[in-house]
Amino acid sequence: MNIFRIAAVSLLMSVAFCSISVSAAEKEEAFGFLDITPAQPTSSGGKIEVVEMFWYGCPHCYNFEPHIKQWKKSLPKDVSFIRVPAIFNDKWALHARAYYTAEALGVLEKIHQPLFDAMHKKNQRLDNQGKLAEFFSKHGISKDKFNSTFHSFAVNSKVNWAKHLTTAYKIDGVPTMIVQGKYRTSASLAGGHKEVIEVVNDLVAKER
Repeated sequence: MNIFRIAAVSLLMSVAFCSISVSAAEKEEAFGFLDITPAQPTSSGGKIEVVEMFWYGCPHCYNFEPHIKQWKKSLPKDVSFIRVPAIFNDKWALHARAYYTAEALGVLEKIHQPLFDAMHKKNQRLDNQGKLAEFFSKHGISKDKFNSTFHSFAVNSKVNWAKHLTTAYKIDGVPTMIVQGKYRTSASLAGGHKEVIEVVNDLVAKER
C-alpha cells in the first residue's frame, strides 16, 4: 500500500513540476516576448542593442517600416538600432546581399525605402542579380560598381553573419525584434506592430 502511495505522490509531483514549467513559458509569452537561450553576444559596445530581422520581400516587414521610422526618431542615446536581413533560403540571401551591398557602397539610406517600395508598391520582381543591378543603376550606382561589390569579401562576410544570427536568434518569421541578444518579440507574440514597439521599449527599460 505504501508503495502505491509513494508512486501516486511521485506522479503528482512530476505533474506539478510540468505545470510550473508550462505556466512559466505561457507567462513569458503573455508578456509578448520569448527568451533567447543561450543569449547571443552583441556588437554595440556599452549600448543596449536592438536588432530588426527583416526581409525585403515580406509585406509585414514593409508595413512595419513606418513604425520603425517613427520609433527611431526618439531613439535613446544608450540604444543602438541595427537591421539584419534574415536568411532562410537563397532568395532571402539574394536580398541580404543587396542590403549589404548598399551598406558597403554607402547608399543604404538612399536605397532602403525605394527597394521596399519597388517590391511592394510597384510590384517589381527583383529576384536576381541582374534586376538588382538595374535597380541600383536607377539610383546612381553603376552596374559595374554594384556587381563588383555584390560578391565582395565584405558582403560575403556580412551575409554569413546574417545567416548565423537567423539561426542563433531562433526566429521563425519576420519582422522580429531582438533586444540585447536576450529577447525576441514579433507581432504574433506582442499582438500587433504597435505593440511590438511597446514590448521593445519595455525590454530596453528592463536592460537599462
